[in-house]
Amino acid sequence: MVKTEKLTSTDTIHYTTCPLCSAKDIALTLATEDYSISKEDFEIYACGNCNFHFTQNAPAPMAIAPYYKSDVYISHSDTKEGLVNRLYHTARDLMLKKKRRLIQKLTSGKRLLDIGSGTGYFLNHMQQNGFSVSGVEIDGDARAATLKNFNIKVNPPPTLLDGQLSEKVDVITLWHVLEHLHDMDGYMQSMHRQLSDDGVVLIAVPNHTSYDAQHYGKHWAAYDVPRHLWHFSPKTVARLADKNGFTVVGHKRLPLDPFYNSLLSEQYQSSKLSLIFGGIIGLISLLVSYVNPSRSTSPIYILKKK
Repeated sequence: MVKTEKLTSTDTIHYTTCPLCSAKDIALTLATEDYSISKEDFEIYACGNCNFHFTQNAPAPMAIAPYYKSDVYISHSDTKEGLVNRLYHTARDLMLKKKRRLIQKLTSGKRLLDIGSGTGYFLNHMQQNGFSVSGVEIDGDARAATLKNFNIKVNPPPTLLDGQLSEKVDVITLWHVLEHLHDMDGYMQSMHRQLSDDGVVLIAVPNHTSYDAQHYGKHWAAYDVPRHLWHFSPKTVARLADKNGFTVVGHKRLPLDPFYNSLLSEQYQSSKLSLIFGGIIGLISLLVSYVNPSRSTSPIYILKKK
């Protein structure tokens, strides 16, 4: 669970030790801004022991909802207004098949749990292709949209965290979700309990050691404070997995993410040629990831039980 002092529904969370390894050697590494919604400033701290990065003084679980309530937060609003939003939806539709094909290569199992299922497009796609699907989503409006649009009932998080889901699954997916979860260890342990012994977990998270992250610095869109509580690298994902009974057995890249992040980052810098420069930096970042996969913008980590 979240380790903090004097936590209430209106508090922020201040860490005195690393949330991943509990070391006391933590310090400010980057100051940035919530460019998309609140325009508030936030600090990102790093651990001197394991190099885990995290948002310091982020809103507590009961206080963070306002930071998601905006039409610009695409995965829950479904808005298609503006260039970035239209590109997001185009990319999402293209990636549905890619994600499904990856899963089909990794397992013949057909029972899938998607954590952070948003408005249900991935669940619907997988169900249409023969999978028995279930979802977990914290946002009530997104759960309602999934039920309305696709007739798929999605559970709130306590259903998973409290062990109320009885049937084990063959595949668990988290598409850019883990970085949002206050109780990352609690979710990891719940996934371990819910996954069949030969099952597979797919986790996609931004990588702060990627080329585009290093290029844009505090303007990097995938910092997305305060919604992104944790800022991962391949080494810290492996450490989190090991801590909770998993092993990282492989990884793939999301090839469109460097372009999306770079375009958005250019806009945060008020670039007048965001489409051009974003495309160039996105392409460079993608090419760098082929030379050095550990610098992929958004790796998909493939986990199995130890």
